[in-house]
Amino acid sequence: MHDLPSTDFTQRFIFDDADVRGEMVSVESSYNEVLARHTYPEPVAKLLGEFIAAAALLAGTLKFDGLLILQARSEGPVPLLMVECSNALEIRGLARYDEALIGTANDLQELMPNGTLAMTIDPTEGQRYQGIVDLDGESLAACFSNYFAMSEQLGTRFWLEADGQRARGMLLQQLPTDKRKDPDDRQANWQHLLALADTLKAEELLGLSNETVLHRLYHEEEVRLFDRQAIVFQCSCSRERSGRAIITLGEEDAKALLEEGDGVVELDCQFCNERYLFDAADLAQLFSGGGVDAPSDSRH
Repeated sequence: MHDLPSTDFTQRFIFDDADVRGEMVSVESSYNEVLARHTYPEPVAKLLGEFIAAAALLAGTLKFDGLLILQARSEGPVPLLMVECSNALEIRGLARYDEALIGTANDLQELMPNGTLAMTIDPTEGQRYQGIVDLDGESLAACFSNYFAMSEQLGTRFWLEADGQRARGMLLQQLPTDKRKDPDDRQANWQHLLALADTLKAEELLGLSNETVLHRLYHEEEVRLFDRQAIVFQCSCSRERSGRAIITLGEEDAKALLEEGDGVVELDCQFCNERYLFDAADLAQLFSGGGVDAPSDSRH
């Protein structure tokens, strides 16, 4: 269990008289950990914050051990957003951008035109799955809602906000028919709950507690709010992983890199900027099957 600030968590809720569940996410410390490792222009930082919030919400909907990987790619000023979130809600993310192209671009379609959204589920055991849709909504929240609509799963809607300091999100999702058997009644109730959620202002989602938000939206409904689940920034890079990556290059290419690097092979993690250094002795050990040792004092 992670000992975390109370600013980073997901929290589920359920409607007692409707076949609908919800989830809310708050990410501040982890979001700032991500932003501290790269310098992003404000619109890129906000977009990445919304993407982080979406990943945490989605990880909460999936029952698996492994990774959820979100990628948005485009032909515009922001060619890549990428966030990984484990089932333990360990999260990391990054964005790539072209500062010369950003200019006054501020909304999703200006920043990421002709884009695609890919969601990959990579379980520890079992088959990897990926779904891809066009990034054609007015916002990331709309794009994620479209993703679920296109995949013909249970009705799912997203609300996402970020301001460069904190990221918040909310999700509503239909459950299999149980409490409301009549299809018309079930659909009317779903639309009613969505309409109330659509009244939520950005400053309310960003600034109010989950309890206050739910009371403002659903004080006439029977809503149960469950315990918080902690989120933590955690990069999955390691010296051992970097060593395995060098092995996949092959010994000949690794030695060529060693010569180019004046006796050192450098591998940088694109997520957290951690740098791993390997010298000739390290490479000899790697390719002899000896594994990865901690760096000596001369190799920091």
